[in-house]
Amino acid sequence: MSEIPAEQTQTNLTTPEITTESSISGVENVKNSLGNVLNSWKLKAGLAVAVLFGVLLLSFYWQHIIAVAGMKSWASRSGAKAIECMVRDTNNDEYVSCSALLDQQIVPLECSSSLFNIGCRVNYGTAAPNLRKLNSR
Repeated sequence: MSEIPAEQTQTNLTTPEITTESSISGVENVKNSLGNVLNSWKLKAGLAVAVLFGVLLLSFYWQHIIAVAGMKSWASRSGAKAIECMVRDTNNDEYVSCSALLDQQIVPLECSSSLFNIGCRVNYGTAAPNLRKLNSR
């Protein structure tokens, strides 16, 4: 009988173990790399910047979001079609200029930018004709 060299026997015996170890080490590598990514300062800094950007964006558009909610509420109660609101309160009176379409006419609105006073009022000052010009004729 011919003898099998010892090196060949060791290779045959260790091959299944290497396959098992390589699959386990592959899973461990994925866990380690995922753990490294989650523990990375770059990820934490990126998440912090994203959260800060989201907060700043929400605070910038907060008045617009509240005013649009009030405009849609006013439009649904009055049978009008909501058009659009300005982004910010430009004169610091806590009302944002909006507009709606009612009976084929554009109605200028002032919608509250406060969460505690959601709603709109009709801006008669710009909707009504200038009485001084009519009286001077």
